[in-house]
This record gives sequence, C-alpha cells and structure tokens, in this order.
Amino acid sequence: QVRLVESGGGLAQAGGSLRLSCAASGRAFSTYVMGWFRQAPGKEREIVATIRWTDENTYYAASVKGRFTISRDNAKNTVYLQMNSLKPEDTAVYFCARSLSGGGYDVWGQGTQVTVSS
Repeated sequence: QVRLVESGGGLAQAGGSLRLSCAASGRAFSTYVMGWFRQAPGKEREIVATIRWTDENTYYAASVKGRFTISRDNAKNTVYLQMNSLKPEDTAVYFCARSLSGGGYDVWGQGTQVTVSS
C-alpha cells in the first residue's frame, strides 16, 4: 500500500520561504504524476503544481507561477515544493497526491498546514 507523508509546513512571514516535502512509501512505489494541492478555510481544494515523474515536466497554477518550484528526487521517492515570496493568501493546508494516469489522483497525503502572516 502506497502512503504519502507531507512535512515542512509551518508559519512564515509574507515574503518568506518554506519548503514542503512529500515522501512516498510502500512496496514498488510507482507514479506518473505527482501533484501539490492546497485548501484554504472555506474554499475548495485547488491545484498548485504538478510534476511528471519521467521527464520532470511541470505545471504551475497562475497564482504561484514564478514563486513556487516543484521538484522530485527519484531515489528518495520524494517530491518537494519550494515556496518563495510567500503571501498571506498562500495560507492553506497543502496536500500531495499521486496520479498513475495523469488524470485522477488516487493516493493523498494527510496534509501540512502553511500559515503566512502579513
């Protein structure tokens, strides 16, 4: 059974940085795309960034493009989200998830809280 565990969340000031990690465990872990999502209080979950495992092709939501960077370490089965120039509106619970097809995501982490103060 594949399990995803996020870490690295916390409190940051506006303009600051945080780095999130998502470690995958389980026998014969495989993936096609890994994604980072976030959900702010009272809002729907939204996609933040994705990375295709084979060629590291990336996608970013317009709201984070130029500020966030998604990357992966194949040997560690870990995906990262480097978040720079943080804004209060980045405050949310951040989740990582796996997609085997590039479509739906079938495995989700428990989430990590990111809070950005102004």
